[in-house]
Amino acid sequence: MPPLIEFRNVSKIFGGGLFDKKRTIALENFSMTINDAPPLITAVVGESGSGKTTLARLLLGVETPTHGEVLYRGQSVAGMRGQARRQFLHDVQFIFQDPYGVYNPFYKVDHVLTKPIAKFKLASSRAEARKLIDTVLETVGLRPEETLGRYPHQMSGGQRQRVMVARALLLKPRLIIADEPVSMVDASLRATILGNLQELNEKFGISIIYITHDLATGYQISHNMIVLYHGAVTEAGDVEHVVQNPQHPYTQLLMDSIPRAVPERTWHRDKTMASMSKPDAGHVGCKFADRCPHIMAQCSESQPPLYQTDPHRVVRCFLHSDVPVLKGDGLDAVFANQ
Repeated sequence: MPPLIEFRNVSKIFGGGLFDKKRTIALENFSMTINDAPPLITAVVGESGSGKTTLARLLLGVETPTHGEVLYRGQSVAGMRGQARRQFLHDVQFIFQDPYGVYNPFYKVDHVLTKPIAKFKLASSRAEARKLIDTVLETVGLRPEETLGRYPHQMSGGQRQRVMVARALLLKPRLIIADEPVSMVDASLRATILGNLQELNEKFGISIIYITHDLATGYQISHNMIVLYHGAVTEAGDVEHVVQNPQHPYTQLLMDSIPRAVPERTWHRDKTMASMSKPDAGHVGCKFADRCPHIMAQCSESQPPLYQTDPHRVVRCFLHSDVPVLKGDGLDAVFANQ
């Protein structure tokens, strides 16, 4: 059977039309395979504008690649129709950053749970449907009697987000794309929602792409990590390698931005000048060069390839030009727990 999801040399370029002459690369030459087994959690991290959400939108078929293909079971996601599209929507679920926008304020929260049951014929009776709903709500730590029958505005952000996790679980998908799922809830609920995601992975065998700007939560729940900068992979591999010993200057910068519980130094800040705009499609050289403290002459001449610094990590930086370049295009070759 073909892999669940394949990215084959996918690039997405915006602009270049009549009213927008500048062409901006949102994602560049990205390749990765997501198999059915083993189920893994892969964190995709980076600052705003790094290409994280574009990657998710391409996977869902909301955006069409400028170059390359996104495949589900060997079929192009962008051109999928009929039963194939229906099966794709069953197997791949999405959890949004702001769940409130998903709810219709005129419907009770029950609607987001009963609709997929009816659409995908998950139950043969009302009693069976209610049992399914009760089970998934309890799995994510919600009491059915305190949740059902309420309108979205009557619930907290964390409760609304957990209902969306429960909705995804109803379908028992193969893959969940979670786009900044804890960025809009308070700290007391982050651990609960992250724990829900881990349980979906470990207990139900669901793979997860966890999109975040926060390396700390990515490290907490993920097996592997992909660091994006202006649409390009800068570092990727086993999460322990990437977070505990970052080798790309950008990953090191992200690590330095995490608050530390040290009295004499409570906050690390980026001392380099932030790049305010993305390089256009004709950019030559390393995209991080204008912020890099280790810039060399060759950095402005060409973009570095992905160097495989150890069996479970690649780094796009000329500082590691003494090691082999990654063979092939797929990042899955260096991911742990394969």
